[in-house]
Amino acid sequence: LTTVKTTVLATAEAPKPDPTPTQSTSEPETDTPSAPTDATTADISEPPGTICVFICNCSLTTHFVLDSDDTAVMAVMVALSSLLVIVFIIIVLYMLRFKKYKQAGSHSNSFRLTNGRADDTELQSVPLLARSPSTNRKYPPLPVDKLEEEMNRRMADDNKLFREEFNALPVCPIQASCDAASKEENKEKNRYVNILPYDHSRVHLTSLEGVPDSDYINASYINGYQEKNKFIAAQGPKEETLNDFWRMIWEQNTATIVMVTNLKERKECKCAQYWPDQGCWTYGNIRVSVEDMMILVDYTIRKFCIQQVGDVSGKKPQRLVTQFHFTSWPDFGVPFTPIGMLKFLKKVKTYNPQYAGPIVVHCSAGVGRTGTFIVIDAMLDMMGAERKVDVFGFVTRIRAQRCQMVQTDMQYVFIFQALLEHYLYGDTELEVTSLESHLNKLYAPLPGAGCGGLEAEFKKLTSIKIQNDKMRTGNLPANMKKNRVLQIIPYEFNRVIIPVKRGEENTDYINASFIDFIQMQKDSYMACQGPLQHTIEDFWRMIWEWRSCSIVTLTELEERGQEKCAQYWSSDGVMVCGDMSIELKREEESESYTVRDLLVTNNRENKSRAVRQFHFHGWPEVGIPSDGKGMINIIAAVQKQQQQSGNHPITVHCSAGAGRTGTFCALSTVLERVKAEGILDVFQTVKSLRLQRPHMVQTLEQYEFCYKVVQEYIDAFSDYANFK
Repeated sequence: LTTVKTTVLATAEAPKPDPTPTQSTSEPETDTPSAPTDATTADISEPPGTICVFICNCSLTTHFVLDSDDTAVMAVMVALSSLLVIVFIIIVLYMLRFKKYKQAGSHSNSFRLTNGRADDTELQSVPLLARSPSTNRKYPPLPVDKLEEEMNRRMADDNKLFREEFNALPVCPIQASCDAASKEENKEKNRYVNILPYDHSRVHLTSLEGVPDSDYINASYINGYQEKNKFIAAQGPKEETLNDFWRMIWEQNTATIVMVTNLKERKECKCAQYWPDQGCWTYGNIRVSVEDMMILVDYTIRKFCIQQVGDVSGKKPQRLVTQFHFTSWPDFGVPFTPIGMLKFLKKVKTYNPQYAGPIVVHCSAGVGRTGTFIVIDAMLDMMGAERKVDVFGFVTRIRAQRCQMVQTDMQYVFIFQALLEHYLYGDTELEVTSLESHLNKLYAPLPGAGCGGLEAEFKKLTSIKIQNDKMRTGNLPANMKKNRVLQIIPYEFNRVIIPVKRGEENTDYINASFIDFIQMQKDSYMACQGPLQHTIEDFWRMIWEWRSCSIVTLTELEERGQEKCAQYWSSDGVMVCGDMSIELKREEESESYTVRDLLVTNNRENKSRAVRQFHFHGWPEVGIPSDGKGMINIIAAVQKQQQQSGNHPITVHCSAGAGRTGTFCALSTVLERVKAEGILDVFQTVKSLRLQRPHMVQTLEQYEFCYKVVQEYIDAFSDYANFK
């Protein structure tokens, strides 16, 4: 019970109070306590000219104590007082309503999904209102020339500002219903209970006769940049929804499917396989046959022919549908670099027919990776059209079409990384048919740059910051003596770890880095320095632990009077290194390299393995090889050995494990892609190497050598026409 008092000036003398004791519901004006009583029966004892307004359970009771001569004045005051009370009530109700909505939208923007529920918090329904669609100009569009500066600012202090920005995103920016998705008949069609399509943006299937709610599928229309319904964001099909998925593809006239998940991740089913491995399968009334499949570095392309079964017209038209399956998204987090995703997206844009229906994009839930792909696509289009990007605004808008689009702060940062990568370096992929003309441009001087295009390209690579703060283990005092060159120390995130020796601390370190970018093979290389005399045992422990069967040696033991590598193999008989024994079984000389077959035995385990060493002699002490023939031959020999031995990591070393080692890794990767796709990207290949180990491909000469070897390789083969 609340009492509001208003005192009005009055000249009349106050009437005497009723002698009967009364209890006031208003707060006492003296220190004497009084007990409350019912507002409708409380007697009021106030001086003349006082208005008492009682508010109780949303009802108003007003008592007037007036002099008879002040009626006109008090009529005005009553009206004003009533108006003030009404305004007060409206404000209170508004604040309560705002608080309710704010709480509804306060759920975390970042939770993981498992089959059927969210790991951290199981939400039985999608929160329908968080904030109004983006009128928040705290995060306005960014001009592209400010992108790098803003990225650096927001990534400081462990991405603190990026996390704040992501958490400022409205979870679901509008009030919207999910009635169709929540029907009992449709619950089994949803992979996750908290990721449901809104009624206003969901994809409607044609209803099947006699099948209730057969128009439902967990999929939503999503706008692109200035293109309505460019995409359909869908969950990964379940076994129960395979027929519905292909009905949607047919009815929407979709020609392109983008898949951004693997069928299983962390032993969990993320998506049912909705295509045949070979031949054809029938899903409902849609027959799907595999026409072609191409497995590439970061993704697989599958081409399907789809056809309606039992078409009453008798014509049975066929359609071609291309699936782009991105296979390089890790089980946790985001890809190491956005390069693969940018190339993938470029391929999707190239293939999608101009007059096709929406591009169907799906991961598992159809929000996290799916949203990330869609936002990158839209912002690249915006960057080209307006020279600015509006990630915050665009994510807000598409979250009004499907909840939780872009699900984690890591995905949000990854979007910015992809945009910055594209802005700084552009598209550096080349068709092999254009390599010669591209080299001519690289050798030509750049106006106003004071150097040629090739040198300018290499300068971009050398400007990549070496992250010295991420080399903790290699810089420990106990490990410093294990490094041949102090400027080349492996990063923590991809250093090769070897088993700890019993009873000895700091024995898991070796100066070696995993290099991961080869087709279908994680950790394809172990790039390492040439062993020192006191690290030979560590070297062989590494070979044994990681089951490496191929070693590529790109240095002589001594060059220009200095030791470059300790001899870690036996020339005759058996070499013993701790628990390891190395025996030379065969040695064969070729034109530019020596092949040594070694038998490596772990005496503690009483097991042996065959290891083949390829020792390249064609690299001069100063500069680079005179031609690429020897390098092409040794790369071919190593790849053949890998096919026979099971594709475990290839160990590659020179002296410091950077210059020649990086050149070999780069060339091996580039030539493999030339053979598979007829495409090369020397710049991005070397850039990826340098992000994984400092100073990989160390000199401009070595960088130029990569281009020259690729040109020699193309010129040497008569099937060059196949690349056209």
